[in-house]
Amino acid sequence: MRLHTLKNVKGAVHRKKRVGCGEGGGHGKTSGKGGKGQTARSGGSIRPGFEGGQMPLYRKLPHRGFNNYEFRTEYAVINVGDLAGLEAKITEVNAEVLAQAGLVRAGVTKLKVLGDGEISRALKVTAQKFTDSAKAKLEKAGGAAIVA
Repeated sequence: MRLHTLKNVKGAVHRKKRVGCGEGGGHGKTSGKGGKGQTARSGGSIRPGFEGGQMPLYRKLPHRGFNNYEFRTEYAVINVGDLAGLEAKITEVNAEVLAQAGLVRAGVTKLKVLGDGEISRALKVTAQKFTDSAKAKLEKAGGAAIVA
């Protein structure tokens, strides 16, 4: 297969709408823009939420509470049971090792280890957070939970 032999799928290419080319074309006179006014003009549009000068609904309603969405700290989470499935030659685990194994996304900076599942081999795990159960399971198996 070569790039110059590729063909579009049937129905992928549409004829360009010829606006303002006479009444016979179906898009003449006002060219699908309705009557006069702001929205008929080139570049004319009103912002979302604008109600023609009337006090908009979003300004009438009370704004209460706090939203931490922009300032939250996101952690990539992994379970102890998932660590047990790593290759036998791996003894030290961190975010880069987990990314190479495909257990977390590449470029993850913060990692949290949860305690779901069982582990029987000693692993030295470096992460930003551990649950108490995860730390206990890692130490019981002879490993270590290192907070980075």
